[in-house]
Amino acid sequence: MEKPRSKAALWLLVIPYLGLLWPPFYNVREPSLFGFPFFYWYQLLWVPITAALTWIAYRSTRHDD
Repeated sequence: MEKPRSKAALWLLVIPYLGLLWPPFYNVREPSLFGFPFFYWYQLLWVPITAALTWIAYRSTRHDD
């Protein structure tokens, strides 16, 4: 039988989509980080966040036999 929290964990996959959905929100220069405009480092920050959320969703939904 499927765990109820496993379906809830799939909602974690929506977070990166919403975080990057509206480019005008993060299409600015300041604040810069190590000389990179906000536009670039905001998107690059989502790479490890998305990987972590995907891993959590995977671990929550996989079925070990």
